[in-house]
Amino acid sequence: MQTLALISIIYCSGIIMRQVDLKKIVAYSSIIHMNLAIFGLFSFNVLTLQGALLLMFGHGLTSGALFFLVGMLYDRYKTKLILYFSGLAVVMPVYAFIFLFFSFCNIGFPGSLNFSSELLLFVGIIQYSFLNKTVLFVILVSVALFSSVCYSM
Repeated sequence: MQTLALISIIYCSGIIMRQVDLKKIVAYSSIIHMNLAIFGLFSFNVLTLQGALLLMFGHGLTSGALFFLVGMLYDRYKTKLILYFSGLAVVMPVYAFIFLFFSFCNIGFPGSLNFSSELLLFVGIIQYSFLNKTVLFVILVSVALFSSVCYSM
């Protein structure tokens, strides 16, 4: 099950790099976060279980806010394409700040709920990998966490 979750994380990270639709970016990042939580649940480690539950809670808040914010943009401009929103901070500075805040929360910026949950998951995955002598899991999860920063920026 963990192998399928990792394949889905890597595959969705590759897909999301080419997206130009904001709603699809938020949706694929939701898939990645839930697969990370599934990976943690099936590790049967205390740290990964706590991290997975915390990630599900933080993900519900963050993704809900991002979907709401993208919906606000669509309601106002009738498009979800990133190309049309350059310079949005000049027209809507408060909105841009709120969107940036939740984007940082989505990537697991330090101080956010997603950061502490991803940290718990990553430490638990390291423990799980060294107990089962599979360092490949650590490498793939670290690549996936780095790619989340790339697609969010």
